Amino acid sequence: MSIKEVLLAATTTLAKTLEANEAKIEAQLLLQHVLHVNRAWLIAHENDTLEDNTQALFEALLKRRFNGEPIAYILGYREFYGLKLKVTPDTLIPRPDTETLVEAALAQSDPSNSLSILDLGTGTGAIALSIATHRPHAQVTAVDASQAALNVAMENAESLGITNICFKSSNWFSALPQEKFDLIVSNPPYIEHDDAHLVQGDLRFEPIAALASGADGLNDIRTIVNESLTHLKSQGWLMIEHGYQQAEAVADLMAQIGLVEIKTIRDLGNNDRVTLGKNPLIINTHWA
Repeated sequence: MSIKEVLLAATTTLAKTLEANEAKIEAQLLLQHVLHVNRAWLIAHENDTLEDNTQALFEALLKRRFNGEPIAYILGYREFYGLKLKVTPDTLIPRPDTETLVEAALAQSDPSNSLSILDLGTGTGAIALSIATHRPHAQVTAVDASQAALNVAMENAESLGITNICFKSSNWFSALPQEKFDLIVSNPPYIEHDDAHLVQGDLRFEPIAALASGADGLNDIRTIVNESLTHLKSQGWLMIEHGYQQAEAVADLMAQIGLVEIKTIRDLGNNDRVTLGKNPLIINTHWA
Protein backbone atom coordinates (compact mmCIF):
# COMPACT_ATOMS: atom_id res chain seq x y z
CA MET A 1 0.00 0.00 0.00
CA SER A 2 1.11 3.55 -0.63
CA ILE A 3 1.51 6.09 2.15
CA LYS A 4 -1.61 7.85 0.90
CA GLU A 5 -3.65 4.62 1.03
CA VAL A 6 -2.32 3.67 4.45
CA LEU A 7 -3.18 7.08 5.89
CA LEU A 8 -6.67 7.03 4.38
CA ALA A 9 -7.39 3.60 5.89
CA ALA A 10 -5.95 4.65 9.26
CA THR A 11 -7.99 7.85 9.30
CA THR A 12 -11.15 5.87 8.59
CA THR A 13 -10.34 3.55 11.50
CA LEU A 14 -9.61 6.34 14.00
CA ALA A 15 -12.66 8.32 12.88
CA LYS A 16 -14.78 5.64 14.57
CA THR A 17 -13.65 7.01 17.95
CA LEU A 18 -12.34 10.51 17.12
CA GLU A 19 -13.53 13.54 15.18
CA ALA A 20 -12.58 13.34 11.50
CA ASN A 21 -9.94 16.08 11.53
CA GLU A 22 -8.39 14.78 14.74
CA ALA A 23 -8.30 11.26 13.27
CA LYS A 24 -6.45 12.53 10.19
CA ILE A 25 -3.89 14.44 12.24
CA GLU A 26 -3.23 11.54 14.59
CA ALA A 27 -2.85 9.04 11.75
CA GLN A 28 -0.22 11.32 10.24
CA LEU A 29 1.56 11.73 13.59
CA LEU A 30 1.76 7.98 14.10
CA LEU A 31 3.17 7.36 10.64
CA GLN A 32 5.65 10.24 11.01
CA HIS A 33 6.77 8.62 14.26
CA VAL A 34 7.31 5.23 12.61
CA LEU A 35 9.15 6.69 9.62
CA HIS A 36 11.03 9.38 11.62
CA VAL A 37 9.95 12.08 9.17
CA ASN A 38 7.96 15.32 9.27
CA ARG A 39 4.55 16.06 7.78
CA ALA A 40 6.01 17.75 4.71
CA TRP A 41 7.93 14.56 3.87
CA LEU A 42 4.74 12.49 4.12
CA ILE A 43 2.93 14.78 1.69
CA ALA A 44 5.83 14.80 -0.75
CA HIS A 45 6.11 10.99 -0.66
CA GLU A 46 2.43 10.04 -0.46
CA ASN A 47 2.75 7.69 -3.46
CA ASP A 48 5.69 5.79 -1.99
CA THR A 49 5.00 2.20 -0.97
CA LEU A 50 5.51 1.22 2.66
CA GLU A 51 7.60 -1.82 3.42
CA ASP A 52 5.69 -4.65 5.08
CA ASN A 53 7.56 -4.42 8.39
CA THR A 54 7.03 -0.65 8.55
CA GLN A 55 3.32 -1.02 7.85
CA ALA A 56 3.05 -3.71 10.53
CA LEU A 57 4.69 -1.44 13.10
CA PHE A 58 2.37 1.41 12.15
CA GLU A 59 -0.70 -0.79 12.41
CA ALA A 60 0.39 -1.94 15.88
CA LEU A 61 0.54 1.68 17.04
CA LEU A 62 -2.76 2.41 15.31
CA LYS A 63 -4.40 -0.42 17.23
CA ARG A 64 -3.13 0.98 20.54
CA ARG A 65 -4.61 4.39 19.70
CA PHE A 66 -7.90 2.87 18.51
CA ASN A 67 -8.13 1.07 21.87
CA GLY A 68 -7.91 4.43 23.64
CA GLU A 69 -4.27 4.72 24.68
CA PRO A 70 -3.30 8.42 24.62
CA ILE A 71 -1.25 9.37 21.59
CA ALA A 72 1.21 11.22 23.86
CA TYR A 73 2.11 7.93 25.56
CA ILE A 74 2.39 6.13 22.21
CA LEU A 75 4.66 8.80 20.73
CA GLY A 76 6.49 9.35 24.01
CA TYR A 77 6.27 13.13 23.89
CA ARG A 78 3.92 16.12 23.94
CA GLU A 79 4.43 19.68 22.75
CA PHE A 80 3.76 22.27 25.45
CA TYR A 81 4.37 26.02 25.28
CA GLY A 82 6.86 25.53 22.46
CA LEU A 83 8.78 22.76 24.23
CA LYS A 84 8.97 19.12 23.20
CA LEU A 85 8.58 17.14 26.42
CA LYS A 86 9.07 13.48 27.11
CA VAL A 87 5.87 11.92 28.49
CA THR A 88 5.42 8.51 30.14
CA PRO A 89 2.52 6.78 31.93
CA ASP A 90 4.17 7.96 35.18
CA THR A 91 3.24 11.55 34.31
CA LEU A 92 0.13 13.53 33.57
CA ILE A 93 -0.09 14.52 29.91
CA PRO A 94 0.46 18.31 29.60
CA ARG A 95 -2.61 20.03 28.18
CA PRO A 96 -3.14 23.37 26.41
CA ASP A 97 -5.36 24.63 29.27
CA THR A 98 -2.34 24.52 31.57
CA GLU A 99 -0.55 27.07 29.39
CA THR A 100 -2.93 29.54 31.07
CA LEU A 101 -1.01 28.99 34.31
CA VAL A 102 2.32 29.61 32.57
CA GLU A 103 0.97 32.82 31.05
CA ALA A 104 -0.25 33.99 34.47
CA ALA A 105 3.15 33.28 36.04
CA LEU A 106 5.00 35.16 33.30
CA ALA A 107 2.63 38.12 33.63
CA GLN A 108 3.43 38.43 37.35
CA SER A 109 7.20 38.01 37.08
CA ASP A 110 9.66 40.64 35.86
CA PRO A 111 12.03 39.02 33.33
CA SER A 112 14.92 41.15 34.61
CA ASN A 113 14.60 40.11 38.27
CA SER A 114 16.26 37.14 39.97
CA LEU A 115 13.06 35.63 41.30
CA SER A 116 12.64 32.36 43.17
CA ILE A 117 9.80 30.30 41.73
CA LEU A 118 8.32 27.00 42.95
CA ASP A 119 6.32 24.50 40.89
CA LEU A 120 4.44 22.01 43.08
CA GLY A 121 3.71 18.61 41.52
CA THR A 122 5.82 19.22 38.44
CA GLY A 123 5.11 15.95 36.57
CA THR A 124 6.87 16.23 33.20
CA GLY A 125 8.23 19.60 34.27
CA ALA A 126 6.01 21.34 31.71
CA ILE A 127 5.14 24.39 33.82
CA ALA A 128 8.51 24.77 35.53
CA LEU A 129 10.52 24.36 32.33
CA SER A 130 8.31 26.77 30.39
CA ILE A 131 8.73 29.42 33.08
CA ALA A 132 12.47 28.78 33.39
CA THR A 133 12.87 29.16 29.63
CA HIS A 134 11.17 32.56 29.55
CA ARG A 135 12.61 33.79 32.86
CA PRO A 136 16.33 32.92 32.56
CA HIS A 137 17.28 35.11 35.54
CA ALA A 138 14.88 33.27 37.84
CA GLN A 139 15.76 30.20 39.89
CA VAL A 140 12.99 27.62 39.55
CA THR A 141 12.46 24.77 41.99
CA ALA A 142 10.29 21.86 40.79
CA VAL A 143 9.03 19.21 43.19
CA ASP A 144 7.01 16.03 42.91
CA ALA A 145 6.15 13.19 45.28
CA SER A 146 6.65 10.68 42.45
CA GLN A 147 10.31 9.90 41.83
CA ALA A 148 9.37 8.36 38.47
CA ALA A 149 7.75 11.62 37.37
CA LEU A 150 10.68 13.62 38.73
CA ASN A 151 13.06 11.52 36.66
CA VAL A 152 11.09 12.40 33.52
CA ALA A 153 11.18 16.11 34.41
CA MET A 154 14.94 16.02 34.99
CA GLU A 155 15.44 14.26 31.66
CA ASN A 156 13.37 16.94 29.94
CA ALA A 157 15.44 19.70 31.53
CA GLU A 158 18.66 18.04 30.39
CA SER A 159 17.47 17.44 26.83
CA LEU A 160 16.29 21.05 26.53
CA GLY A 161 19.46 22.47 28.06
CA ILE A 162 17.59 24.35 30.80
CA THR A 163 19.89 24.95 33.78
CA ASN A 164 18.15 27.56 35.99
CA ILE A 165 16.07 24.85 37.63
CA CYS A 166 16.51 22.31 40.41
CA PHE A 167 14.40 19.28 41.26
CA LYS A 168 13.44 17.88 44.65
CA SER A 169 11.46 14.89 45.81
CA SER A 170 8.75 16.40 47.99
CA ASN A 171 5.13 15.85 48.91
CA TRP A 172 4.05 19.44 48.29
CA PHE A 173 6.10 21.54 50.77
CA SER A 174 7.37 18.66 52.94
CA ALA A 175 11.01 18.86 51.77
CA LEU A 176 11.05 22.69 51.76
CA PRO A 177 10.66 23.55 55.47
CA GLN A 178 12.55 26.87 55.48
CA GLU A 179 12.35 27.94 51.85
CA LYS A 180 10.40 30.97 50.63
CA PHE A 181 9.50 31.94 47.09
CA ASP A 182 8.39 34.98 45.12
CA LEU A 183 5.99 32.85 43.14
CA ILE A 184 4.38 29.46 43.80
CA VAL A 185 2.52 27.71 40.97
CA SER A 186 0.75 24.38 40.88
CA ASN A 187 -1.47 22.22 38.71
CA PRO A 188 -2.49 19.75 41.43
CA PRO A 189 -5.03 16.91 41.27
CA TYR A 190 -8.48 18.51 41.34
CA ILE A 191 -10.97 15.96 39.99
CA GLU A 192 -13.57 14.43 42.33
CA HIS A 193 -12.60 10.84 43.15
CA ASP A 194 -15.88 9.44 41.79
CA ASP A 195 -16.00 11.60 38.64
CA ALA A 196 -17.14 9.51 35.66
CA HIS A 197 -14.49 11.12 33.43
CA LEU A 198 -11.76 9.20 35.26
CA VAL A 199 -12.80 6.03 33.42
CA GLN A 200 -13.16 7.71 30.03
CA GLY A 201 -10.77 8.78 27.28
CA ASP A 202 -7.12 9.53 28.04
CA LEU A 203 -7.77 9.80 31.79
CA ARG A 204 -8.11 6.01 32.00
CA PHE A 205 -4.40 5.70 31.28
CA GLU A 206 -3.02 8.57 33.37
CA PRO A 207 -1.81 8.23 37.01
CA ILE A 208 -4.83 8.58 39.29
CA ALA A 209 -2.72 10.28 41.96
CA ALA A 210 -2.14 13.17 39.54
CA LEU A 211 -5.85 13.53 38.79
CA ALA A 212 -8.20 12.91 41.72
CA SER A 213 -8.22 14.57 45.13
CA GLY A 214 -11.02 13.66 47.52
CA ALA A 215 -14.78 13.83 47.37
CA ASP A 216 -14.87 17.42 46.08
CA GLY A 217 -11.52 17.40 44.28
CA LEU A 218 -10.10 20.05 46.60
CA ASN A 219 -8.09 18.07 49.16
CA ASP A 220 -4.68 18.84 47.67
CA ILE A 221 -5.62 22.42 46.86
CA ARG A 222 -6.58 22.94 50.51
CA THR A 223 -3.21 21.60 51.62
CA ILE A 224 -1.31 23.82 49.20
CA VAL A 225 -3.26 26.98 50.08
CA ASN A 226 -3.14 26.41 53.84
CA GLU A 227 0.63 25.86 53.84
CA SER A 228 1.51 28.49 51.25
CA LEU A 229 1.92 31.53 53.53
CA THR A 230 4.85 29.84 55.25
CA HIS A 231 6.61 29.67 51.90
CA LEU A 232 5.54 32.91 50.20
CA LYS A 233 7.83 35.91 50.38
CA SER A 234 6.39 39.33 51.10
CA GLN A 235 4.20 40.32 48.14
CA GLY A 236 4.64 36.84 46.69
CA TRP A 237 1.97 35.21 44.51
CA LEU A 238 0.24 31.83 44.74
CA MET A 239 -1.29 30.52 41.49
CA ILE A 240 -3.33 27.34 41.20
CA GLU A 241 -4.91 25.60 38.23
CA HIS A 242 -8.32 24.07 39.00
CA GLY A 243 -11.50 22.73 37.48
CA TYR A 244 -13.87 25.04 35.60
CA GLN A 245 -16.38 24.93 38.47
CA GLN A 246 -13.93 25.38 41.36
CA ALA A 247 -12.86 29.02 41.02
CA GLU A 248 -15.11 30.35 43.78
CA ALA A 249 -14.05 27.63 46.22
CA VAL A 250 -10.35 28.20 45.53
CA ALA A 251 -10.75 31.97 45.85
CA ASP A 252 -12.51 31.48 49.20
CA LEU A 253 -9.65 29.29 50.46
CA MET A 254 -7.14 31.97 49.48
CA ALA A 255 -9.18 34.70 51.15
CA GLN A 256 -9.42 32.66 54.36
CA ILE A 257 -5.64 32.69 54.80
CA GLY A 258 -5.42 36.40 54.04
CA LEU A 259 -4.28 36.52 50.43
CA VAL A 260 -5.33 39.66 48.55
CA GLU A 261 -5.85 40.81 44.96
CA ILE A 262 -7.44 37.42 44.29
CA LYS A 263 -8.62 36.89 40.73
CA THR A 264 -9.44 34.08 38.33
CA ILE A 265 -8.17 33.76 34.76
CA ARG A 266 -10.02 31.92 32.02
CA ASP A 267 -8.46 29.51 29.53
CA LEU A 268 -8.81 29.55 25.74
CA GLY A 269 -12.11 27.71 26.06
CA ASN A 270 -13.41 30.58 28.24
CA ASN A 271 -13.51 28.35 31.33
CA ASP A 272 -12.30 29.46 34.75
CA ARG A 273 -8.88 27.81 34.99
CA VAL A 274 -6.36 29.60 37.23
CA THR A 275 -6.91 31.49 40.49
CA LEU A 276 -4.17 33.60 42.05
CA GLY A 277 -3.67 35.64 45.19
CA LYS A 278 -0.91 37.75 46.75
CA ASN A 279 0.67 37.62 50.18
CA PRO A 280 -0.06 41.12 51.54
CA LEU A 281 2.70 40.99 54.15
CA ILE A 282 5.16 43.87 53.85
CA ILE A 283 8.28 43.49 55.96
CA ASN A 284 9.37 46.80 57.48
CA THR A 285 13.16 46.87 57.69
CA HIS A 286 13.31 50.31 59.36
CA TRP A 287 13.39 50.18 63.13
CA ALA A 288 11.77 52.99 65.08
